[in-house]
Amino acid sequence: MRRVYSLIAVLALVATACGGAESDVGSSDVRDFSEIAVGEEVFTFDPAATSGRISLDTNILAICAIAFGETEELGRLSTDQAMDPGGHVDHGALLTDLQPDTTYFYRLQGVGEDGNLYRGELSTFTTPAAQEVDAGSNLAVGATVIDVSSEFSDSFAGANAIDGSPSTEWSTSGDGDDGFITIDLGSPESVVAVRFVTREMSDGSSIATTYTVTVDDGEVLGPFDAGLDPPTIDVEFTGQVIRFDIVSSTGGNTGAVEIEILGG
Repeated sequence: MRRVYSLIAVLALVATACGGAESDVGSSDVRDFSEIAVGEEVFTFDPAATSGRISLDTNILAICAIAFGETEELGRLSTDQAMDPGGHVDHGALLTDLQPDTTYFYRLQGVGEDGNLYRGELSTFTTPAAQEVDAGSNLAVGATVIDVSSEFSDSFAGANAIDGSPSTEWSTSGDGDDGFITIDLGSPESVVAVRFVTREMSDGSSIATTYTVTVDDGEVLGPFDAGLDPPTIDVEFTGQVIRFDIVSSTGGNTGAVEIEILGG
């Protein structure tokens, strides 16, 4: 029977694995994280390089965390944004309050469904230099989400779809093709293009493939292509309240990494 750990219990076990010299990777109690890691972990950062996300896969169900900091003493901890509290194989943790062009030390750790603790070697990642972004062209950044079909949790809120950061995302709670999000620009704006970057799960679910755009509860445009690297769709309208409806998807916890509403 598979063991399901509460988050508090997992953090306690992980803290033990990260603790003093008696908890070495080579000990019988703590195993090397590389035994369950599949490929290399991937870091992505927002244009300002002040927040990011680490993504990685494991070959067994596990709950993972990353300890990180500007020195080898680390000092900060970010846990898995778990869709399944009983463990999963695709993992992601948010990294916040970062500085651009800065090197950070980090260590991966976790607890597997086999009951073992896993601890990685001390490694480093470096944030990129901050990019100059014309935030004014994307009207969605700074707008307000006024309605949403559902949110999986506070960590996957609708506001994540319009924060300008690829390290966060909005996820529904299993809405599939019925997922939608409504954005208020604050005043009528001239819009020349839209873009919908879907979220995904490692099993191929949760990918939005097409969507429509409804302007001020009136004109409906589309369907347009969504995707992991979707095209920017040229449109021409003036509106304030813009609703994005998922028309087709691979089902599950659909949502968006980013929705762009480009002004003229």
